[in-house]
This record gives sequence, C-alpha cells and structure tokens, in this order.
Amino acid sequence: MQTTRIGTSSKASGRDLTPLLAGAATAVGGFGALLAFSGSDSPLRAPLTLFFLLAAPAAGIAAALRGLDPFARVLASLAGSVVLNMLVAQGMLATHRWSARGGVAAMAVISALILLLVLMRRRRTAKGQDA
Repeated sequence: MQTTRIGTSSKASGRDLTPLLAGAATAVGGFGALLAFSGSDSPLRAPLTLFFLLAAPAAGIAAALRGLDPFARVLASLAGSVVLNMLVAQGMLATHRWSARGGVAAMAVISALILLLVLMRRRRTAKGQDA
C-alpha cells in the first residue's frame, strides 16, 4: 500500500486554495448581484450585494495594480472600490435616478470595463514583446 505525503506548509496549501477562494468569491458576488436584480426578500440580499459592490470593482483595480506588493494592492483596490461606489451613488443622486438595481448594474459594467482594459493592455504588451 502506497501512502501519499501531504505537504503541511501553509505556503504550498495557500497556493492550492487561491483558485478555489477566487471562485467562491465570484460565486458569492454573483449571487449577491442576482439577489439584487431579482428583488428577493432574502436576509442574504444585503450582505451579498454589499460584497459584490465592494469585490467586483476591487478585483478589476487589483488586476491593474500588478506592480504593488499584496497588502498595498488589497488596500488600494478596496479604497478604489469604495471611491467608485461613492461616485456612482453621487451621480445617481445628482440626476435624481437613485436605484439599487441601477447601482449594481453600473458597478458590474464599470468592473467589467476595468478588467477588459487590463486584459487589452496585457495583450498589447505581450504582442510588443513578441515582436
């Protein structure tokens, strides 16, 4: 009978759990956005929607800040996320178009645009290095 040795290093196990945690965060955020769009009366609606509103733009900003160390990257991306949420809320209030669904939709679009711009920049940089 063969035994397989399982590494006990937290560094090795942290690397193995990163994709799992990213997937779980995406699922939780997506479920929060879904609850906000559906108008559900679930008690999970507010915390999961808040998680989406903070995590979605933070993920895009963190992807753009590859050069920073991890702690600074997390701090800057969360601060940027709060700023973007406040700008969207202020814009909706200034135009008298306040809507929770509209805010979630606006943050989803802004987050997707940030990620798209980061991906385009990386692709352009990769093409420039190939030449």
